[in-house]
Amino acid sequence: MARYTGPTCRLCRYLDEKLMLKGERCSTPKCPLGRRHVRPGEHSVARRRRISLRGLQLREKQKVRFSYGILERQFRRFFNEAVNIPGATGDNLLILLERRLDNVVYRLGFADSRAQARQVVRHDHILVNKRRVNIPSCLVKSGDIIEWQEASKKAEYYQSLVEKIKGKITPGWLSLDEEGVTGRVLALPGKDDIDPKFDRKAIVEYYSR
Repeated sequence: MARYTGPTCRLCRYLDEKLMLKGERCSTPKCPLGRRHVRPGEHSVARRRRISLRGLQLREKQKVRFSYGILERQFRRFFNEAVNIPGATGDNLLILLERRLDNVVYRLGFADSRAQARQVVRHDHILVNKRRVNIPSCLVKSGDIIEWQEASKKAEYYQSLVEKIKGKITPGWLSLDEEGVTGRVLALPGKDDIDPKFDRKAIVEYYSR
């Protein structure tokens, strides 16, 4: 599937909100959003029009999509799956996105951003229940164990990770063994584990029209 390959920071400037797409760099003075509160584009300095309700719904949908790094077609597929699960569709959608393997690798601290986590998974560094999995969109289940391949532990990236991961705070539905650099899915994420900055109702309304 094609991926967005343009400037990452442009997405944050487009929404005028930090999405932490580059990990720790987003918290430093190097973050472009901190230096320029101007939307990208030739006419960005022009007077902005008032955003319609439909525009606000689109903005919330794009915020989630950009944050998890997936394209529209795949995002819509997750939404359709969420509709068929009992409960609130907005909560179900974000819970499914949280269960993606690349997101779990990011939440465990194995990568600084979801984009980097996707690369770690794609390059065959991760094992799930002792089996190699290189599909970032794979959904984890309760009880799954996520760890590094033995061969990958010789890499320089892993050696630096061993030091950096100490003291890492993980969500309550995950556990992290800092010594073995191994994670476990204690339970499926709940609606209280979802980032409150996402307006789930607006996303559902966007696709309900």
